[in-house]
Amino acid sequence: MKRILFLFITVISVAVTNAQNITDALRYSTEVLNGTARFNAMSGAFGALGGDVSSLSVNPAASGVMIRSVGSVTFSVVDNRNKATYFGTNTESSYADLNFNQAGFVFVFNTPNENSKMNKFSLGFNYIATNNFDNEVFVAGTGNNSVGDFFVNQANGIPLDLLQLQQGETNSSLYQYLGETEGVSAQNAFLAYQGFIINPTENDPNNTQYYSTIADGNFNQTYNQSTSGYSGKYTFNMAAQLNHKISFGVNLNSNFFNYIQYTYLQESNSNNGSLVNYVGFENNLSSYGRGFSAQFGVIAKVSDAIRLGFTYDTPIWYNIYDETYQTLETERTINKETIYEYINPQIINVFYKYELRTPWKIAASAAYIFGKQGLLSFDYSYKDYSFTRFSPSNDPAFSSENNNINNNLKGASSIKVGGEYKFNILSLRAGYLYEESPYKDKTTIGDLNGFSGGFGFYFGHYSVDMSYSRFEQKGQFNMYGLTATASLKNVRNNYTMTIVYEMN
Repeated sequence: MKRILFLFITVISVAVTNAQNITDALRYSTEVLNGTARFNAMSGAFGALGGDVSSLSVNPAASGVMIRSVGSVTFSVVDNRNKATYFGTNTESSYADLNFNQAGFVFVFNTPNENSKMNKFSLGFNYIATNNFDNEVFVAGTGNNSVGDFFVNQANGIPLDLLQLQQGETNSSLYQYLGETEGVSAQNAFLAYQGFIINPTENDPNNTQYYSTIADGNFNQTYNQSTSGYSGKYTFNMAAQLNHKISFGVNLNSNFFNYIQYTYLQESNSNNGSLVNYVGFENNLSSYGRGFSAQFGVIAKVSDAIRLGFTYDTPIWYNIYDETYQTLETERTINKETIYEYINPQIINVFYKYELRTPWKIAASAAYIFGKQGLLSFDYSYKDYSFTRFSPSNDPAFSSENNNINNNLKGASSIKVGGEYKFNILSLRAGYLYEESPYKDKTTIGDLNGFSGGFGFYFGHYSVDMSYSRFEQKGQFNMYGLTATASLKNVRNNYTMTIVYEMN
C-alpha cells in the first residue's frame, strides 16, 4: 500500500530521466544529403543557386532567382552497409529499401510594374525526408566483460526490498511501479534480480549493494540492432528578388521524426563459478517528435557569372514522446539441471513529453556560372552541436545529459562542392561532400566523406534526372550494457530518380 501512495507523487520527476542520451540528441539533430536527383548528384552544393526545388532546403532565397515555376517528385533506393569488428571478429550487415523522399513546387510571379524595385516574388512548398533510419547492425565476438556488470551498476543504490515481490504483487505490477517511481535503472535491476543475474551482498531489505552471479572470464556475445523510421520537414517558402540582383527568402518548417529501435544482446559463457550461463536481453524503443524551425537566406548576383549566398538556420524545437519495452531471459545450471527464466512484464513504458533543441547553423556559398554550358558551386556550413539541449533543464538527469553534450560535442564544419555541364539535352553532374565529426574525440563518430554523380535529360517542359551518391563514416558502436565497443564502418549508397515539370 505504501508503494501505491507514492505512485503519482514521483512519476513526473523520475519516469523520463533515463530514456534520453547524447546519441538521441545527435540522431535528431543530423540531416543526411537528400533531395532531388540533381541536388544529390551535386552533393547539395546549392546555397548560391536556384533552378531546383531542393535548393530551398539549403537557402530559402533560391526560389527568388528561379526563372520559371517548377515542380518535382523524387524516389530513391537507400542501401546501408555496416562492417563491425569486435575483439577480432568481423561481421557484416545490410539493409535496403525504396523511399519517397521529396515532392515540391515553386510558383514564380513577375512584377508587372517595370519601375518596381521588386522585379519578382515566389511562393513554394517542399517535402523532404531529412534522414532515413532504416538500418541493420550485427556484432559478434568473444568479449572479456559481461552484461552482468551493467546490471550491477544499475542496481547499486536501490534497496533490495524494491526488487522483491511482495504479497499480491506480480512481475508486471512491480515492474510498472518501479518505472513510475524509481526510473529505468530500477526496472533493469528488477529484471536482473528476478533473472538471478545479480544477488545482494547482504540478505537485508535495506541492502543497496549487489554482485554479479556471472564469473569473470570469456563471453560469447552477439548483438542485433534493427532500426526503422525517418525524419522530414514540410517547408513553406517565400522569396523576392530586388533589382534583378539580390534575392531574399524565408522558410517556415514543420519538422517531424518517427524512430523505432529493436536491440537484442545474447551472451553465453562456460566460466567456472558462474551461476548464470546464458543471458538474452531485449530492448525496444519507439520515439516520435514534432517541431518547428525557420531559415533565412540571401543570394546576391555579383555579375552574370558569380553568385554569393548566405543562410541562417534556427534550431529545431522538438516535442518528443518515447515508449520502451523490455524482456530478459536467462539459463542457469543447478545440480546438472538447466533452469530457464523468462521475465516479460508485458508493460510498455510511456514517457512524459520532453523537449529537444537542436543546434543552429550558418552557411556561406559561392557559384560560378559559365553561360548556358554549366556551373561550379561551393558551400561551407558550420553547426555547433554543443548547443544541443534537452529540457526541462532543471531536471537533474536532463542537466547531467546536457553537461555530457557540452563536454563531448563541438562545432563541426561541412564542405560541399558540385558541378554541372550541359550537352544539348544531356546534363552531367558530380559532387563531393565532407562533414566534420561532431565529437571532440573524433573516434566515437568519425568524419564523413562522400562523392556523387548523375545525369539528366531535358525535354522541354519535362526533365528526368538520375543520381548516385556514396558516403562513408567510421566510428565506435556501443552495445547496450557492455563497456567494450565495436569498431563500425558504415557505407550509405543512395540511388535517386526525379521527374521535373516546368510550368511556364
